Amino acid sequence: MGWRDMISFCPAPNFRNMFQGRRDEPELGCRHTIKSHGAELARKHKFDWLILLLLLVIEIILYVIHPFHRFVGEDMMTDLKYPMKDNTVPVWAVPLYAILLPVSIFLLFYIRRSDVYDLHHSILGLLFAVLITAVLTDAIKDAVGRPRPDFFWRCFPDGRDEYDRWGNVVCHGKKIDIKEGHKSFPSGHTSWSFAGLGFLSLYLSGKIKAFDRRGHVAKLCIIFLPILAACLVGVSRVDDYWHHWQDVFAGGLLGLTVATLCYLQFFPPPYNTEGWGPYAYFRALEQISSSNPQPVNDVSMAVQGVNQRTTPNSIVDDQNLSSTYEAMESGKR
Repeated sequence: MGWRDMISFCPAPNFRNMFQGRRDEPELGCRHTIKSHGAELARKHKFDWLILLLLLVIEIILYVIHPFHRFVGEDMMTDLKYPMKDNTVPVWAVPLYAILLPVSIFLLFYIRRSDVYDLHHSILGLLFAVLITAVLTDAIKDAVGRPRPDFFWRCFPDGRDEYDRWGNVVCHGKKIDIKEGHKSFPSGHTSWSFAGLGFLSLYLSGKIKAFDRRGHVAKLCIIFLPILAACLVGVSRVDDYWHHWQDVFAGGLLGLTVATLCYLQFFPPPYNTEGWGPYAYFRALEQISSSNPQPVNDVSMAVQGVNQRTTPNSIVDDQNLSSTYEAMESGKR
C-alpha cells in the first residue's frame, strides 16, 4: 500500500498548504508535530547530533591553530600590496544569514504544515552543510597558507619590508593580523554563504515546486535570491582585498557542493514529484498505512459493490451490441 492510499483515511486540515497548488497531496493529511513525534525523532538521530558537536569542536580547533606560513619573497609582493580594509560583511553576520535566516523559514513552513520531519531534517541538513563546509574550509586554509592580497600591510604595517637571507619575509606586524594574512584560500565567508543559502535555495525550490514543468518561471526568481546574496558576499570579499578571485570561486563551489549533498540525504531532488517533502515523511506514511489496512478493505468492498450493481446493465449492453454486430454481418441493417 503506497502513501497515496493514506489520503482516504487521514484527516484533512482546513487550510491550503503554503505555495502548494493542489489539494490532493498527502501532505495535507496526517500531521506529525513536535509534541507527537519530536522526542522519538530526536532519539533516532541522536548520533547525528553528536557528530554535529564533534564537527563544531574540530572547527574551533582548526580556527585556533596557526596556518602554514608559506614562503613569500620580495618579488611576490607585487600582488600582495592592496590596502587593508574592514569587512563589508562582518564575521558575526555570516551565521545570521547562513543559519538563522534559513531556520526561521523552516519554522514558518512547520507552523503552516505541522510536519516535524520536515523541520528536523531541514535544520539537521543545514547544520551539517554549514559545519562540514566550515571544517573543510579551515582545514584547507591551514594547510595551504596562501597570503591575502593585503598581506604586505599585515606583515609590514609601517611600510618597511624586511627579508631573511633566504629571501623570505620577516614580519613585524600584529600576530593576529599575520595569522589571518595566511588564510586566503579558500574564502570562508563565501563557502559558508553558499552552504547555508544554497541549502535554503534547494529547500525553497522543492517547497514551491519550481520544476513542476508548468512554466512558472517566476518561481525561479525566488530560488535565485539566496544564490544571488551568496554571490554578492563573495564579490565583497574581492572588493575588500581579503581574497583573490580564485579563493572566492573555490569557496563558493565547495559550499554549494556540500549543501547539495547534505540536502539530498534528507530530501528528494527538487525536480522530483515528491520533492516537496522529506524522505522520512513518506516512510512514516508507509508505516501508518501498513498498520491500518482496514480502510483499504472498505474501499475494496465498496468497489466490489459498485461492480455488482453495474454488472447486469453491462450484460444487457453486451447482448445488444452482439445482436447489432450479427445483424450488420448478415446484411439485415
